Amino acid sequence: MSLWAIIKVAFRALSRNKLRSALTMLGIIIGVGAVIAMVSIGQGAQATIQNQIESQGTNILYVWPGSRNMMGVRTGAGGSNTLTAEDADAIARECSAVAATTPVVRASGQMVFGNQNWFTSVQGVNEKFPQVRKWAVAEGEFFSEADVRTAARVIVLGKRVVENLFTGIDPVGQTVRIRNLPFRVIGVLAERGQNAMGQDQDDTAVVPYTTAQKKMRSFSSNTSVDQIMVSAVSAEATYTAEQQIADLLRQRHRIQPNMPDDFNVRNLTDMAEAAQETNRTMTLLLGSIAGVSLIVGGIGIMNIMLVSVTERTREIGIRMAIGARSGHVRSQFLIESVVLSVFGGVIGILFGIGASIAISDFLQWPTFVSSMSIFISVLFSIAVGVFFGYYPARKAASLDPIEALRYE
Repeated sequence: MSLWAIIKVAFRALSRNKLRSALTMLGIIIGVGAVIAMVSIGQGAQATIQNQIESQGTNILYVWPGSRNMMGVRTGAGGSNTLTAEDADAIARECSAVAATTPVVRASGQMVFGNQNWFTSVQGVNEKFPQVRKWAVAEGEFFSEADVRTAARVIVLGKRVVENLFTGIDPVGQTVRIRNLPFRVIGVLAERGQNAMGQDQDDTAVVPYTTAQKKMRSFSSNTSVDQIMVSAVSAEATYTAEQQIADLLRQRHRIQPNMPDDFNVRNLTDMAEAAQETNRTMTLLLGSIAGVSLIVGGIGIMNIMLVSVTERTREIGIRMAIGARSGHVRSQFLIESVVLSVFGGVIGILFGIGASIAISDFLQWPTFVSSMSIFISVLFSIAVGVFFGYYPARKAASLDPIEALRYE
């Protein structure tokens, strides 16, 4: 008896009781759908966090000023002005694992254009900022090294600032005022959205750090910087860059071997890897919980197949009496079980994809349905059919033909 003939017999047997077959598949449908939906939620969250971290820049490290000790009182991180623009230049020049750096001087103020105004943060950086942050300029251009050197009053605006100040007006070439100082708008940054902390990255403006130091600071020291942003040559090189930066700054700041650092280096790769590991664990947990319903569905298939063997005992006896071998009977019941699980799996995939879309639309949760999760769900549903269908198929194949024919 050919495989195709056995499959046709299996389909005919299942179609005799359509409602029971449908109810038997229900457990597999719910199980596969739940696995796909739960995994898609986990993968969507993982992709969102990864995008938010990548929006900070590629292979980024942040160097912050350290704490300071004044008469026994220690301030927290950033409590001292220990970093300078020369430190940033030295890191870019002497650290082989570093691609580019930019000092950062932070300020804020009410920005005014015509009769419109908007309060925003202002970052003072150098001309390497787009390279370090991988942040393109959507309109106009970014300022040059000459602008940084001469402390030019030029500014590049974020998308949110443009929306609130320049409704229907091209901002490039216009003049805005911050703290009564005029700045010429030379460019607009591409839209980036929120970062990993939920802050709107587009609500910002960028000026040369020398301009921020000399004309926007409210205290006398205009030589220190608030932060240094560093871009490593690759993700793998961030750890090498971290060590090189620490060694160089200790040397430049003349820190003795037994003294603590007066700076802090934060590696975003650590944050990304920690977030990915957390999301992988959560995705595995969600998938495992949903996978329990697949096991329950498999048990349902086994129960129904055992009932089917009992109901069709006489039929099995007749088939074996006219020449069917035990292997043919076993194959028939095993294929019936696999057909139930595979059909349930296919419907479950559609159910899971639909559930993922509904979750994304109505609950505004990010979801991502991967082809790998669909492939694994199909394989798992087939495995469930084989595993839970084997015992009923073996029981049917082991029936004695004479006893089966006598069965009432």
